[in-house]
Amino acid sequence: MRAELLNSILTELNGTSADIEASGVISTDGLMIASVLPAGLDEDRVGAMSAAMLSLGDRTAQELSRGRLEQVLIKGDNGYVLMTYAGTDAVLTIMAKPNTKLGLVFLDVKRAAQQIGELL
Repeated sequence: MRAELLNSILTELNGTSADIEASGVISTDGLMIASVLPAGLDEDRVGAMSAAMLSLGDRTAQELSRGRLEQVLIKGDNGYVLMTYAGTDAVLTIMAKPNTKLGLVFLDVKRAAQQIGELL
């Protein structure tokens, strides 16, 4: 039941913005809880990398006195990866196209992360 609700939130998130290509909810230790990923994208790899990057972001924010980490944003030639906490024990990771309007994506991701955090 919970997995269905999480998948519903992710499907809605991906459908809200044509710029969001993939999304997943990952435990802070790197296990995929729910995902809407394109074929050929390895869930385990996405989960492990998301957890590693978020952990590094946490440490960086603490060491450089930036406060509590809100999100990690990675920009590459082929688009963006955005990770944000969804509650205390999960991470919402999305992948977006390179020409995306980040403000709208941030808003949609924040809303979805709140829903996921309440569900978990």
